[in-house]
Amino acid sequence: MVQHLVDGVAVGWDELGTDLLAGAPPQVVTALTGGEQWPSRTLDHLITPDGSPPVRMTVTERTAADQDVQWSYVLRSEGIEVISVPHADAGPVIGWDTDPRTLFSDHPADWPAPTPSPLATSTRTVPRAARAAVSPRPRTPTRR
Repeated sequence: MVQHLVDGVAVGWDELGTDLLAGAPPQVVTALTGGEQWPSRTLDHLITPDGSPPVRMTVTERTAADQDVQWSYVLRSEGIEVISVPHADAGPVIGWDTDPRTLFSDHPADWPAPTPSPLATSTRTVPRAARAAVSPRPRTPTRR
C-alpha cells in the first residue's frame, strides 16, 4: 500500500483507480466498483503560480491546520490509522484485514482518538528514559 500510494507517485493523486485493488477477491472488486475498471491518475497536470515544478505537499502535525486538512491517513504495519484532524491528534487503526465493503461513517465525531493508556496520563512523574516505554505509539509525519 505504501509503495502504491506514497512511493509510487511524484506529487499526488488526482484519482485512485481499480489498480489499487489488484489481488483482491473478484467479488470484492465487483462490489466496490460495480465491475468497472479504471486506472489511477496522478497529478501530472499541475501548474504552479511561479512556473516552478510542482512538489509533493508535506503535511505534519504542525502544518496540518494551516493547510486546511480535515482527515489524515497514516499507513501502519497493522492497518490504516484514520484521524479526524479537527477533532483528534490520533485515531483508531483499521486493520488491513477489514472487509473494504464495511460501511464507515464520515462524521468526525465517529472517529474519536483512542483512549490514552493510564500509564501515559501523567508523564511529568515518569523519568524521561521511561517515557518512551509508556507513551502511546510514536507519531509519524502525516501524508495526504
